[in-house]
Amino acid sequence: MSAPLFTIGYEQVASGAVLDTLRTAGVELLVDVRAVAASRRAGFSKSQLAAGVAGLDIGYLHLRGLGTPAEGRQAARTGHYGELRRIYDLHLATPTAREQLDELTTLVKAGRRVCLLCYERHPEHCHRQMIADLVCERVGMPVEHLFAPPV
Repeated sequence: MSAPLFTIGYEQVASGAVLDTLRTAGVELLVDVRAVAASRRAGFSKSQLAAGVAGLDIGYLHLRGLGTPAEGRQAARTGHYGELRRIYDLHLATPTAREQLDELTTLVKAGRRVCLLCYERHPEHCHRQMIADLVCERVGMPVEHLFAPPV
């Protein structure tokens, strides 16, 4: 069986712990699925994150089109996960999201050890779970959620 599609969230986690977790799992490509790849948390803004994973010979790709729209992020922040799912389902029907989901599927099909990154620690509260489920269904592989130790 091929490697799973990994996911990870960085909520309550230091950047070094995320990097260690990615390295230990043998991740080859980190795919950032945030709409806004900026963070007040040290090490998680796009350029810092890309540099951190490059130091481990892990590639970095930002697929902004797979990020959650602002109203979906607001629903997640307020604990309205059903609303997040509804909003994100609509977003996945947009041309950009469909194109980037196809791009991600191609990368995973090629056998790369890919990990999806977003903020939320728990995948069931995050759109990355929805992305992972779609890609894994297309490719016929499992998803494995990685958890770095919290701060």
